[in-house]
Amino acid sequence: MAQQDVYSRSALAQYRSINAHTGVVDADPHQLIQLLLDGAIDRLAQARGALQSGNPAAAGEALGKALGIIGGLQGCLDRDRGGEVADNLDRLYDYMTRRLLDVHRGDGVAPLDEVSGLLGTIRGGWEGIRAETVSASPSS
Repeated sequence: MAQQDVYSRSALAQYRSINAHTGVVDADPHQLIQLLLDGAIDRLAQARGALQSGNPAAAGEALGKALGIIGGLQGCLDRDRGGEVADNLDRLYDYMTRRLLDVHRGDGVAPLDEVSGLLGTIRGGWEGIRAETVSASPSS
């Protein structure tokens, strides 16, 4: 029975990998940003859970992934076309990075919750932009 459990877990991991890969391949640039925002929020939740369960190694790994995603989002900003919005997001991503580094200094889960909330707000705005774009398109 234990061997079957190993196979089940392996199959589930492969399914998740294929599902995630397909989602990225099929996504338009707007959806990719949503996926990145979701990924960062998920990693922060993982880091929070790991900290609360006393697993600093897992927390550090999840936190590192969240920081990488935030850095990627920051690197994708189009400062030429984005103007003030891109500048504000750049500063906000810098702030988030600094707050997440506070977790390593022993500030507990508060920075994780704060940054997760900020990313959620950005994601909500991003969804609103998508809704406006879809409703304004001539095919709708």
